Amino acid sequence: MESSVNAVNLTDIIAPAFYAVHWDILDGNHTYYDLYGGRGSTKSSFVGIEIPLGMMMDAEKGEHTNAVIFRKVGNTLRESVFEQIAWGIDALGVNDLWSASVSPMQYTYKPTGQKIIFRGLDKAKKTKSIKASRGWFKYLWFEELDEFAGIEEIRTVQQSVLRGGDKFVVFKTFNPPISRSNWANVYVEEPRDDSYRHKSDYTSVPVEWLGQQFIDDAEHLKKTNERAYKHEYLGIPVGLGTNVFELLEIRTITDEEIQKFQSIYQGQDWGWYPDPKAFIRAAYMPNQEKVYLLDELGGCKIRNTAMAKQIKDKSYDDYSIYCGVDEEESIVDFRDAGLPARRALVTPGSRKYTFEWLQCRTIVIDPARTPRAYKEIIKYEHEIDANGEVIADYPDGDDHWIDSLRYATSPISMRRGYSA
Repeated sequence: MESSVNAVNLTDIIAPAFYAVHWDILDGNHTYYDLYGGRGSTKSSFVGIEIPLGMMMDAEKGEHTNAVIFRKVGNTLRESVFEQIAWGIDALGVNDLWSASVSPMQYTYKPTGQKIIFRGLDKAKKTKSIKASRGWFKYLWFEELDEFAGIEEIRTVQQSVLRGGDKFVVFKTFNPPISRSNWANVYVEEPRDDSYRHKSDYTSVPVEWLGQQFIDDAEHLKKTNERAYKHEYLGIPVGLGTNVFELLEIRTITDEEIQKFQSIYQGQDWGWYPDPKAFIRAAYMPNQEKVYLLDELGGCKIRNTAMAKQIKDKSYDDYSIYCGVDEEESIVDFRDAGLPARRALVTPGSRKYTFEWLQCRTIVIDPARTPRAYKEIIKYEHEIDANGEVIADYPDGDDHWIDSLRYATSPISMRRGYSA
């Protein structure tokens, strides 16, 4: 892997875990590159190389591209991304081709005048004033993504900056926050065809790059506090201990898998507005103690007849639908529409018991198939009282597809012998 701009062998400065990402950028396959992981994964170093390298390669093709790099707080730029770009330019062996300035903070490619500029993002609307005197901003980098206010703020920046060119490369780098419900963790789990998601950690980096002390510190933490090790060094959002559902498997569920499932369960939670109607279709593998979420339907202001049509259009009238018992008339509406609807198995204390039954099983979720159930489940946490103590009860609200899943699985969770 050798650059056409210089004689540096990129395998000497890019960690093996990022080779595929590098080639994907060169092939122009994606716009967004979301790179996340633990300490020492070299994701920021990788971006620090890719931006100046990409700009120099663009210059060879006669393209005048520029870059803008953001951190949420402006006074963190100098000691982080500015130094990271300096390291990348040095690693590429092209220090003589770039000039640096601190006020304004920027790097300039001497042969063409292309610029890498740095900005703190106090207010996203300020990005409207960012203009390229020549060419366009092809490269954006949001470092420490989770420090920003949310994906809406990021979109505002992108809408302001991504103009004037026919190809863009947007990097977002961060160490996943400990809570799975953090917006940045949720963002990278949502499928997008124009995005390349890449998770990395120190174990794929040559030891000599990190130093033995780094490895020793990581191994010590692994032995003394494995939860902290998984979060800090492996980049796993292990939760704060308040997540209701800990046993989650977030991945693609293939059509081939679904065709093999034999134990199918369906549930319906009632609502209108602002609470939605929520239908879910799931499978249970008792030998694995895994619940697979296969599909979801519903939404706000949907009449029972329209909800029934959604279900029948998917041919989901093939298995019983266990429904919330709070609206007996709605169950009758479903039956009148030809659906095999029946009351969920509900007894005193069953709400707590059905939650505990699900908590003891691994829930397999494909965010592309059940995005609303996915969001509810990863965000669902126990509440904290005024003394900072966890409240043992299960919060009520934003749990509509969770409830439909409890109803769907009630025939097995409430069956004697199937202990939570």
